[in-house]
Amino acid sequence: MIGLAWAYLPAYTDRIGFWTLDGDSLRWFGVVLYAAGGILRIWPVFVLGRRFSGLVAIQSRHSLVTTGIYSVIRHPSYLGALVFMLGSALVFRSGVGILLAAAILVPVLARIASEETLLQSQFGAEYDAYRARTWRLVPFVY
Repeated sequence: MIGLAWAYLPAYTDRIGFWTLDGDSLRWFGVVLYAAGGILRIWPVFVLGRRFSGLVAIQSRHSLVTTGIYSVIRHPSYLGALVFMLGSALVFRSGVGILLAAAILVPVLARIASEETLLQSQFGAEYDAYRARTWRLVPFVY
């Protein structure tokens, strides 16, 4: 539901002038975030290749990837999605879009917890060591 609302409401609220933020510089900053988030969202697809899945699952011959972007953050695709959504909201100068981008944090954090539990059960001490040296989602914050 959040995704459907996000796909429609930010543009609509911008068009009718409901709870919009001011400034063209904000729109351009949103374009930059939108592009950066999109790149960050799809980058892991190429890094993981066949191991990338929309499901929380361990695949046959699954190995833990800890290089590249994964040497810094454990969930770059989710960070990309959040930055992408925030950028889109700013392109439309939408306060509602910003709230929807924040609301998506709840299911994203639940999915991260689920993935981390599964990865820890599969890789044990190797995953614990990896978690100790990387950030979950946002470098230097979380």
